[in-house]
Amino acid sequence: MVEFLTKQTFIEKIFDYENNQEWKFNGTRPAIIDFYADWCGPCKMVAPILDELAEEYKDRIDIYKIDTEVEQELSAVFGIRSIPSLLFVPTEGVPTMAQGALPKESFKEAFKDIFNIE
Repeated sequence: MVEFLTKQTFIEKIFDYENNQEWKFNGTRPAIIDFYADWCGPCKMVAPILDELAEEYKDRIDIYKIDTEVEQELSAVFGIRSIPSLLFVPTEGVPTMAQGALPKESFKEAFKDIFNIE
């Protein structure tokens, strides 16, 4: 299931950017974070794909969403200028940002390339 993050849950589950300069992922599984807005057409196209992927990969990948209209500070921290913006967060190493509405196959390729999950 896709989970919606607030600043507080982001700090707990992903990264405490207020107290750390260097990236340190707090999660135990790889994650995708979808920065979106309710009015965004491409975001609406990505939403059902993320729901399907959340079900298909439910025990292997965590999928989160951040509403850029509500969580403007989080959007600023990641320099979000266009939406949807998708942050792929491996358990080790630095996250990778992708922009635009990706088709389902592109997500699966990214899971393989970035997370080593098929």
